[in-house]
Amino acid sequence: MISPAFYALLAGFLGAVASSSAKLSLGADYLKEMCDTQIRKWVDGNHWTGLDAEETPCDWLHIPLRLVCGGLLFTCNTLMWTFFSKALHYSPSSARATVTTTASNFISSAILGKMIFGETHAALWWVGISFTLSGLLVLHGSTPQNLPQEEDKKDT
Repeated sequence: MISPAFYALLAGFLGAVASSSAKLSLGADYLKEMCDTQIRKWVDGNHWTGLDAEETPCDWLHIPLRLVCGGLLFTCNTLMWTFFSKALHYSPSSARATVTTTASNFISSAILGKMIFGETHAALWWVGISFTLSGLLVLHGSTPQNLPQEEDKKDT
């Protein structure tokens, strides 16, 4: 059986991918700018001058890329909720599953934001994520307490 923590970590990562996909598909012209940058690098690297400075394939290519990112958004959200539900089902504590998913989402969002969008985070953000991870360690280190069950009442 797969660990509930694995399900929670995967759910957090998929949530971050879904958020990044939403930003790419609905946000500013990130895809067009990335496409233009890559084409310019390729053209300069190959010393090819056949590309018109006014028109690039990115002028139309960003539209299907946005649609793909929109599809990825819905797919990742569906998978995220599936794995989060499994984490809740198999975890001894819903708090463990929730905090693990949240921490995974924060960390994955930071990594994806840096890789895709070049984002940086302030020191206060890192302090906050450190507290979140510390709480996660406390939750995972504690043993769940079982409440004593009431004895069945017998009808006479």
